Amino acid sequence: MMSEERASQIRVRLRGSEIGGTERQRQTIRGLGLRRIGDERLLVKTPAGLGMIQKVAHLVEVEDANGAG
Repeated sequence: MMSEERASQIRVRLRGSEIGGTERQRQTIRGLGLRRIGDERLLVKTPAGLGMIQKVAHLVEVEDANGAG
């Protein structure tokens, strides 16, 4: 069961500054739980989360959580 949970998770890291972005992009970054450059969060792979990541794809780095561990 643990491997099923890990398979559905992704690691998101903030790589770009939110300065110069729109208020909506800033809110999306905060909604992902990212506060400053270099912050990373382990998130469950859901359609809502993937949509948020897509909106700020130019500011974040995404990798599968299975690779780290």
